[in-house]
Amino acid sequence: MRRLVLLSLLGVSACVQDPPEEPVQQERPLCPDLVVRDASADPSALAHRATARMDLPPGAPAAELSSETPAASGAQPVIVRFRSQAGSVRSAALARAREDKLEALGGRVKYHWPALDTLALSLTPEAQARLAADPDVLSVSPDRVVRALDLGTGARVLPLATTPSTQGSTSEYTYGVKMTQASDVWDPDGEGVLKPGAPTGAGIRVCVIDSGMDVNHPELRAAYVAGKDFIDGDDLPEDKDKDGNWGGGHGTHVAGTIVAQLGLHGAVNPNDATLSPQGVVGVAPGAELYVARVLDTSGGGRTSDVMAAVTWCNETVHAHIASLSLGAPDKNAAEEAIFNKALSDGMLSFAASGNGGETATESSRSYPAAYDSVIAVGAVDSKREHPRFSQGGPHLALVAPGVSVYSTYPRGHAPYANLHAGDTFYNSSVFDFVPFESYEGTLVDCGLGGSLRSCAENASATCEGFVAYVDRGGDIRFTDKVKNVRSQGARAVIVGNHNPEDDATLSFTLGSPATWPPVTAIPTTLVPTFKSLASAGAKVRVGIQGADYSTSTGTSMATPHAAGVAALVWSANPALTAAQVREVLEKTALHLDDPAAPAPGRNNLFGHGLVQAKKAVDAARSLPSR
Repeated sequence: MRRLVLLSLLGVSACVQDPPEEPVQQERPLCPDLVVRDASADPSALAHRATARMDLPPGAPAAELSSETPAASGAQPVIVRFRSQAGSVRSAALARAREDKLEALGGRVKYHWPALDTLALSLTPEAQARLAADPDVLSVSPDRVVRALDLGTGARVLPLATTPSTQGSTSEYTYGVKMTQASDVWDPDGEGVLKPGAPTGAGIRVCVIDSGMDVNHPELRAAYVAGKDFIDGDDLPEDKDKDGNWGGGHGTHVAGTIVAQLGLHGAVNPNDATLSPQGVVGVAPGAELYVARVLDTSGGGRTSDVMAAVTWCNETVHAHIASLSLGAPDKNAAEEAIFNKALSDGMLSFAASGNGGETATESSRSYPAAYDSVIAVGAVDSKREHPRFSQGGPHLALVAPGVSVYSTYPRGHAPYANLHAGDTFYNSSVFDFVPFESYEGTLVDCGLGGSLRSCAENASATCEGFVAYVDRGGDIRFTDKVKNVRSQGARAVIVGNHNPEDDATLSFTLGSPATWPPVTAIPTTLVPTFKSLASAGAKVRVGIQGADYSTSTGTSMATPHAAGVAALVWSANPALTAAQVREVLEKTALHLDDPAAPAPGRNNLFGHGLVQAKKAVDAARSLPSR
């Protein structure tokens, strides 16, 4: 700072500088080795999201597409359709000639469907232009990106069963199982037992085309028969990247909605009293499960892999049903031909209608759901009401539960907080992005955690480690509170909530991956207890462990409910055709009025209505085969 001073004794004025101010001393961390660093600064830091991943809109670019990475030469993944040669017989020679033509242009064939005169490969833009001018070529289209259509979400591993179970608990019946009447079909007496002779999906092959799954999940292993990984090119369709890191669990969640086993269960989050300790049961627990992995760990994939998976499910597995909780916003003629062929061969396909309902126009569609040969499934919530995200339209056939659906998840990867003081367990909630770790130490009250000395008055707050209790509030972000107490030696953090309205969920985040310690939140009702424990210098144990189940939302979650009901219908009358099964589902669905235009019959908001298993099974039993 400079100040003008009148030097009256000299009779002159001058501009002089005050003595320099003492520099402000910045507080330094008491424990520099524990300072939180972001993940980019420490790639070895292991962090996770505690909530289900929010998928990008259909058609958004995928972060990882391991099955089709464009070459450095600029080659792009495309699908080429040749014209059918009238009067000619499709032969190996013709197929080879077409492959040779494409390879001469620098392409390497990925898939070839001779019966449909279609191939998938990568070509440069120049080669694509030359090919498009070839009179023998019908079309050259992008091998477009497809995406999963959900809106997002310390485990002990139990012995894995390899045989189905028929007895469990009615607590395993999710609201979706009950709302679709599935449990009324196989447990009409409500005893938690599969009734002998009742349709359970037995003998029906269901193919889940998705992100792969945890094939050793205790709820799924008994139903799982075989799989194909179109991302990695092997027969183990696990939702993992090349380094063994799990993806978002999308396919595991979808598969559980269809075939989770009654009476078999994994580790359940003990903080939520509404969750059954016995796990869940699927809509069709007797069905045979086949899995085709076409989405990578980021939830993205290519049209060609979807086409190859549909072909595998249809021609190799001879599946009755395919469930696809994925889509893209534009039509692809080659893909449509694959689904048309599958239906003509007798396989019934279900696909998610899409999650862009709030921004969708009248012409918005998600494919493959919008193809005539596919059953488009939208979502309803637990009150049978329309969630704003669920896309509708003239192509919408059915709706099913798709909001806060509880189902299976890769073992040990759905985080929950395990908080103990002595032998007493306390309900708490895990923060986003914290590691699967446990720590036991002295509880120290650090107030609002607003500075790098907030815990210092307590002799137990040393770099050797302690558990910090901090109060929510004070206009201090959670990230800053945790960073402050971490740098003073905290090896775990408990945040006390101050808003009773948030007690039911305690859904808090630390914003991004970093070297966070375990962090958990307690409701307002427990704050006095933990302040008292801190005053007494009590020891507490904070752990972040993993459950085998999670909750997710989207038309992705609705689709397997409808596919599972179809399996029940087909197992009640195996002689039915795919067309008959669809007809039964649509005719027996529970009509739901569009509030904007109430009227009988189908509407663009709910299609024919909510799938109803009991009504559909009763109707199927009375139908003759065609």
